[in-house]
Amino acid sequence: MPGTSRSDVLACLGANVRRVRGSKMTQQQLEAATGLTVQRIRKIERGQVNITMETLARLADALGVPPGRLLRKAKLLPSKPGRPRKRFPRRRT
Repeated sequence: MPGTSRSDVLACLGANVRRVRGSKMTQQQLEAATGLTVQRIRKIERGQVNITMETLARLADALGVPPGRLLRKAKLLPSKPGRPRKRFPRRRT
């Protein structure tokens, strides 16, 4: 990616990790699969932390994608602050 800054690469990585993980597993499940903490996963998904090649490989392996797929150009969307709403089962009457 000529002319691409490190922050751009981290933002693409974070967006791709969030997108792929969101369709397959929760952050807690990714934590168990990679050995990374949920806090570290959140920082990666927000593009706030640099990672090693080993971490990239662990994420790709846990998500079942090639490492290059996590580095593709993507747009990092702003994360929604706060916790997700709890979903209660519908009452059957």
